[in-house]
Amino acid sequence: MQVMNYQEQAWTDGDLEDFMQGYWQSDSLMFVGKNGIKYGWKTTLDNYKKSYPNKAAMGKLEFKVLKLEVNGGTAYMLGKWSLIREDDNPNGYFTLYWKKVNGNWLITIDHTS
Repeated sequence: MQVMNYQEQAWTDGDLEDFMQGYWQSDSLMFVGKNGIKYGWKTTLDNYKKSYPNKAAMGKLEFKVLKLEVNGGTAYMLGKWSLIREDDNPNGYFTLYWKKVNGNWLITIDHTS
């Protein structure tokens, strides 16, 4: 939950690089979205930058965790995301698969819709 809180704040501050610290910095990171499956930390960051080019486009991010199951060094999370922006309030759902890597919880698979 600390990582999620950190990500909310980084996003709201307009800092995508900081937001991405919650993700596994690996070419094997998997992001599943409306355009299919994409691999890699850098690819995920680049896609966020294209979709959210400035702080106004990013808005204020809020997460609501609906389910969390932790099993040793892995975790499964289901939740809802919402953006609060001046002209609209898009929202959707996410499923995250977490792994504990070098003592840190990191997202290794993100499926967001």
